[in-house]
Amino acid sequence: MEYILIFIAAVFVNNVVLAQFLGICPFLGVSKKVDTALGMGAAVTFVLTIATIVTFLIQKYILDTFGLGFMQTISFILVIASLVQMVEIILKKVSPSLYQALGVFLPLITTNCCILGVAIMVIQKDYNLLQSIVYAISTAIGFALALVLFAGIREQLAMTNIPKGMKGTPIALITAGLLAMAFMGFSGIV
Repeated sequence: MEYILIFIAAVFVNNVVLAQFLGICPFLGVSKKVDTALGMGAAVTFVLTIATIVTFLIQKYILDTFGLGFMQTISFILVIASLVQMVEIILKKVSPSLYQALGVFLPLITTNCCILGVAIMVIQKDYNLLQSIVYAISTAIGFALALVLFAGIREQLAMTNIPKGMKGTPIALITAGLLAMAFMGFSGIV
């Protein structure tokens, strides 16, 4: 039951993008097409899950053991940057079209505060390894869900007649705000 609550809270109630405002850059930048949003969601899911596992192990067995807690942020950033490089190499070989579609936003996963934020939150919440994995996967699913929903709405908005002053970023920000308000409806669940 505990893992189900972690899942529901991470995906709906405390959505990393819509409630905690982490990962806004790729949320706004890669959300013009659903296909690209799905690819970014999958890449973030992979990197977030692996990064959380690796950073958890580094924290528990190296940083805590040797009293190097002050090295947490820099070591986590190095792990995340390495994982993103690995994902970039794999995507370039496996799916060149997705690699091209993600463009500059793929390296931005390195600086995606969602990845680093989750790695640090797992330590702060004092989760064990299994809880950390569930939280990371759930957070990534929540990120991907918000990204795909937002991309779908933006695709629909592209086909409508929007006033000139509202086109582009203004309507995207208003839509993101409305989507965040919609997700607030889940706040009573957990």
